[in-house]
Amino acid sequence: MLAERLILYKQLEEKRKSQVLVYITGDRRGLEAVIGSDVYDFFVNQLDKIGATPKISLYLYTRGGDTLAAWSIINLIKQFTDEIEVIAPSKCHSAGTLISLGAKQIIMTKQATLGPIDPSINHPLNPQIPFGPPGVTAQISVEAIEGYIQLMKRECEFNKKHDTNKLMELLSQNIHPAVLGQVYRTKTQIKMLSKRLLADQVKNNDKIDNIINFLCSGSGSHDYTIHRREARDELGLNIEKPDEELYKIIKAIYDDIERELELTTAFDPNQILGSNQTKTYSVKRALIESIPGGGYYFLSEGILSRQIIQIPPGMVQQVINDQRTFEGWKQ
Repeated sequence: MLAERLILYKQLEEKRKSQVLVYITGDRRGLEAVIGSDVYDFFVNQLDKIGATPKISLYLYTRGGDTLAAWSIINLIKQFTDEIEVIAPSKCHSAGTLISLGAKQIIMTKQATLGPIDPSINHPLNPQIPFGPPGVTAQISVEAIEGYIQLMKRECEFNKKHDTNKLMELLSQNIHPAVLGQVYRTKTQIKMLSKRLLADQVKNNDKIDNIINFLCSGSGSHDYTIHRREARDELGLNIEKPDEELYKIIKAIYDDIERELELTTAFDPNQILGSNQTKTYSVKRALIESIPGGGYYFLSEGILSRQIIQIPPGMVQQVINDQRTFEGWKQ
């Protein structure tokens, strides 16, 4: 709980000689949360309470989210301090990795992982999922499009037998040209953003290009995980290994948050209901915390109820309704 964590945050601040800001987007199955633009004002509130300070330690756990939201968050923090470090207790993927690129150093535990930053496109003109619910479209991976083009050129020798126009014609038969245009813009944007962020952590331009190329496409999969040794020794990021005392503080903070957000327990309405016909619930899915600013929490609240429906001929089925009564941030 927050009261216990505030003690740990103080210990972490004394150890790092910094101000601690904590941002967690939970990945509890069934109640996943992601980095989004809705969090910006709450970061402003926290940073206003912290005030201008020489160093901020951003304690970050996330599976990712919106690229531009991540860009806005890291640049907002830079307005309040001259030095940012990211502390990764465990997962710090996708948009979380992008935020980490803007730090002077990244403190990674032995179980911490970074990940590729290649984004996916959500666009109204994306193709619909085959046999899926009406109106539900598929996400388009920026690097999947690039992978298709390279497959056709390198493996199928497409550039030797056909012209580029034919290649694009085949691609646009399944993906709208406006979406393809957005894919190109997004790919260019993510490389530009990451290059600008890395300038504070890596000074060699060739090394910066290698890091970006790997994070954008070289890993081969968006699910690829990058542990501490690879991040430090192969990618060349400025990675710090915590000593035993620091690790215990980082782990104690994570364990307390994991228990409160129930990160390792799937959201199971049937289990929550138990033998009851109706039951209210309130669960935390994300948080932003600091010592001077206290805590902001993204909550989902609702009412679970059992319902019996008739299935002809002469059969019944029990379903559970989830009526959300509130979903948003509270202090």
